[in-house]
Formats: sequence, C-alpha cells, structure tokens
Amino acid sequence: MAVSETIVREFFELHGFWVHQRRKWVAPGGRDEEEIDFFVLQPHPPTSTGALPFVLAASDVARLARAVVVVKGGHTEIFSQARLESTPEIFRFLEPAVFQQATRFFGEGAAPLKLLVVPSLPQTAAARDRSLDLLRGKGVDAVIPFRTVLADLIARIESNRNYQKSDLLQTIRVLKTYDFLREPQMELFKPHRRPRKVAAEEPPPS
Repeated sequence: MAVSETIVREFFELHGFWVHQRRKWVAPGGRDEEEIDFFVLQPHPPTSTGALPFVLAASDVARLARAVVVVKGGHTEIFSQARLESTPEIFRFLEPAVFQQATRFFGEGAAPLKLLVVPSLPQTAAARDRSLDLLRGKGVDAVIPFRTVLADLIARIESNRNYQKSDLLQTIRVLKTYDFLREPQMELFKPHRRPRKVAAEEPPPS
C-alpha cells in the first residue's frame, strides 16, 4: 500500500498540489481503511472549475482546488458492484466523524472534493455504470483510475532530468532511459507490417 500512496502523492505534487499525508502509521485492529490518505490543496486554485466528470482524466486534475484522497491499491481487483457492496469499509472515510478531519484541516471555504483512487473499473458499460452509480450514491464525488495516475506520471518524467530527490521518479526515469518504458502514444504511429503477398504460381509450360 505504501508504494501505491507514494505514486499518488508524486502524481499530485507534479500537478502543483500541496499534499499532506494524514498519518504514516497503520491503525491497530486492521482499521486502516477508515482513514483519509491525503489532503491535497491547489495553492493557485482555478478561477472557474465548471462541472467535473465523475471519472477524472489526468487533465481534469488542474481544475481541482482541494480534495481528500483515499487510495485503494489492490491492483488485481476490479471495483465491481458486488465488490463494493461486500466491502463497506471502503466508504468509512465518508462518515461524518472521519470527514471532520478534512474540514478542520482546510478551514473555511468550499468543501473539499471526496476523491477515490481505484485500481480498476469493470470493462462492460453496464457493469461500469452500476459501480459508478453505487459510488455516487455513497457520497464519493469523483474517482480516478490508478492506470490514469501511473500513465500520467510516466508521460511527465523526462529521461534527461535527474530526479535524485524522489526514488520513484528516478526509477521511472532510468526505466525510460533504457527503453523499458515507452510512450503509449508512440505505439499508435508504428507502421504495421503488411502481410507478405504470395506470388501466384506460374502455369507450367505447355
């Protein structure tokens, strides 16, 4: 889980947010899920945000002013309706007693966005819509897929820069330098190999 939180933290910091980690210790009794992972604050908030989509893209993050962030890093899990309904602890951060931590931290002003970083959503449209409707109904304001976070981090890291103050960013830089990570967009423009045409056999001489 610590790696997942580090990735999300670096993502928000690269987007210019101040990031405050609520705590670095794990609560006893396995109730770590009820805590908020991060408070994020944009020091230069956008003047007009407009309506945000429920599933955020990396480009939407610039329109956030403040948010509480909870990271769910089970990277082999799909947040289906059944998974969400069977795991109520996912939503403990929305309980009034827990969410008061955020209001005390941010003080006066607009209420922070309640943002959930999820490992994966269902592939089919109907199943995906059921999961999103359930999340909305529980009080989540927006979700961002972990794949979106990681892809944006990789795209922003430049191989000719030294990120020695961040082990994560430096690791991504080294992997890109040695071509272990490639830009997804570049793959779109790779020429496809055409199938070789088989020459027709010449008729035998008469």
